[in-house]
Amino acid sequence: MMKNNSLKSVLAVILGLIAGALLMVAMGHNPIEGYMYLTQGGLMTTERIANTIATSTPLILTGLSLAFAFRTGLFNIGAPGQMLFGGFCATAVALTFTNLPRPILLLFIVLSGLIGGALCAALVGLLKAKFNVHEVVGSIMLNWIIYWIVYYVIPAYFKADSIETESRQITDVASLKTPWLTQLFNGSFINYGILIAIIAVVLVWFILDKTVLGYQLKAVGFNKFSAEYAGISVNKNIIVSMGIAGALSGLAGVAQYVGNATCIQIGVMPDQGFDGIAVALLGGSSPFGVLIAALFFGLLYAGKGFMTTMASIPPEIADTIMATIIYFAATSMIMDKVIRKFKKRKKEVHIDVKEEK
Repeated sequence: MMKNNSLKSVLAVILGLIAGALLMVAMGHNPIEGYMYLTQGGLMTTERIANTIATSTPLILTGLSLAFAFRTGLFNIGAPGQMLFGGFCATAVALTFTNLPRPILLLFIVLSGLIGGALCAALVGLLKAKFNVHEVVGSIMLNWIIYWIVYYVIPAYFKADSIETESRQITDVASLKTPWLTQLFNGSFINYGILIAIIAVVLVWFILDKTVLGYQLKAVGFNKFSAEYAGISVNKNIIVSMGIAGALSGLAGVAQYVGNATCIQIGVMPDQGFDGIAVALLGGSSPFGVLIAALFFGLLYAGKGFMTTMASIPPEIADTIMATIIYFAATSMIMDKVIRKFKKRKKEVHIDVKEEK
């Protein structure tokens, strides 16, 4: 099954790139040149490689959040709100406790983002467990509640001196950026967020595949009636599953707002929360698959500006490629049919060659 998921993901990427090439041709551009500059934009120098990794970091964490929910039978469409609230909590701590030693402050920042995201998602899980409110409906409603909370609290308590729509800038002490990483990668904005993301990938894999908790969560997602008959607490596991998914989205907010950025803007719902759906689909809801998928999407994000500058190809081309990949990754039935047909054809050719011999 894992092999089939990998084949479907590779096929989705190939079809998406072909669709992007056809669109470039239709618009009068050279697709080879376009893809060359797209790749160079994300990988041409050490700094660009590091920036691509940093851009991918929030996508890794939101992709893990969606993948975890998918694997346990839930759909965490609330990742954008959880990411925003996690980033808000982290920013609030960073701007409030400025006198703490850096290691302790960073620990508090990370924990505040994790807990903030977890509480948001756990509330959705509680509504589903106790009142049968579907997690999609609960998550979407909570997204906008969080949006407006941040919209009003930031200007009231953390507003920048000269800009109405942003919080104050966090200090270097409170940032996940660190001089040795910046210097190592020639001025890149890569930061400790990528270490958090890698640890999260390993932990999610361990929880899902190596622990009793992971077995119970997957059992509830597969068939809650059978799980309940086996003595597993369905309601408890729904809340726990959503809480863990929310914690991952909260960490994405930490990586974005106190890692990649230095402040939080109001009136903006983070796109990475929605893009996490695409990452989870392309990664086959596997933690390590999500890591690879997020790095690929990060390359598209980081490279599209350079492609536009060097070849005058609209950056929307890269967005179209991502959308097409998502479409093909989501249509698993079509992918399964194509893969089965290919394997059948390969088998027939092998038999024909054997008979000729």
